[in-house]
Amino acid sequence: MDERTEHVRDDWNRMAAGYDRGERLQRLFMGRVRARLCGAAEGRTLEVAVGTGHDLPYHPDGVELTGLDLSPAMLAAARRRATALGRPVTLVEGDAQDLPFGDGDFDTVLCALALCAIPDQRRALTEMHRVLRPGGRLLLVDHIEYTRWPMRLREARKERPRRLPRAVAEEVGFAVDRHDRTALGLLELVVAHRP
Repeated sequence: MDERTEHVRDDWNRMAAGYDRGERLQRLFMGRVRARLCGAAEGRTLEVAVGTGHDLPYHPDGVELTGLDLSPAMLAAARRRATALGRPVTLVEGDAQDLPFGDGDFDTVLCALALCAIPDQRRALTEMHRVLRPGGRLLLVDHIEYTRWPMRLREARKERPRRLPRAVAEEVGFAVDRHDRTALGLLELVVAHRP
């Protein structure tokens, strides 16, 4: 794990205890986006950056769910939430930029509101592509406020500027089936597949 990724992990470990306090506001802002995204998961499903498990109630019955997160503190909260919900889930500590799974292990890979916090978007999406079976689906929703002016100018000065997730997904080999913007255009929802 590189120094930048370790720094991100430390930040999420610090934020874990109070992270869920903003959940109600987030639900108001996002509406039913989480339910729509997770409802499309099927089969062996990997949720990258599962965090405290906000999405656990929205996954359909019958999916074999694995949640991965960089932060042990976030995973502990997700474990408590899964227990309270009676939701079977395998929780794994790991880096989205170096997924600890084999090629083609999953039918669905989901990432909600986390790609923008991963230091290298391209590397993370390349890994998501790798662990999906051919024909498998990528379900992605992420913040894209940094793609608008004047934020785009600030972003361009960074060592690894964030880019529109759907464009990066296409570059690494995904075929985008559908995309739309929600939450006043600040979030983009992407449904894609590995050809």
